[in-house]
Amino acid sequence: MISVVCPGSYDPATNGHLDIIERCSRLFDEVVVAVLINKSKKGLFSIDERMAMLREVTAEYGNVRVDSWHGLLVDYCRDNGIPAIAKGLRAVSDFDYELQMSQMNQRLSGVETLFISTNPEYSFLSSSLVKEIATYGGDVSHLVPELIQQRLLDRVAELG
Repeated sequence: MISVVCPGSYDPATNGHLDIIERCSRLFDEVVVAVLINKSKKGLFSIDERMAMLREVTAEYGNVRVDSWHGLLVDYCRDNGIPAIAKGLRAVSDFDYELQMSQMNQRLSGVETLFISTNPEYSFLSSSLVKEIATYGGDVSHLVPELIQQRLLDRVAELG
């Protein structure tokens, strides 16, 4: 069985994230969506909330597992027998950073990084922008799945 990990903060998961996850699910036996635990950052959603939302919106794929990790991603990959990392690239600026990271990861552990070009429909999309738009009352219905949109709007309303 060949697995790939799709790492990220997913705060919240966007349609761009889900596009990459879905495309990976067609290429690999197992896709592990790994949510980064970064104790120095306060997310809009807790790790458990992000994982629960991801489980719900990826359930239809059947070969997607949601997990979390902290520390070096290559250590997570080694500990879980995952030979590859999949990263979506939106722009050349993403490539510049991700290329260095992939070369370091390969050098440290032999884990390969696969770059997947983002669907042009989502090339502008980021979780940060989605949160900002939602905070100011903008329409995010075309940027995130309906389930995530509702939870995002609820959270923004809670924080007032």
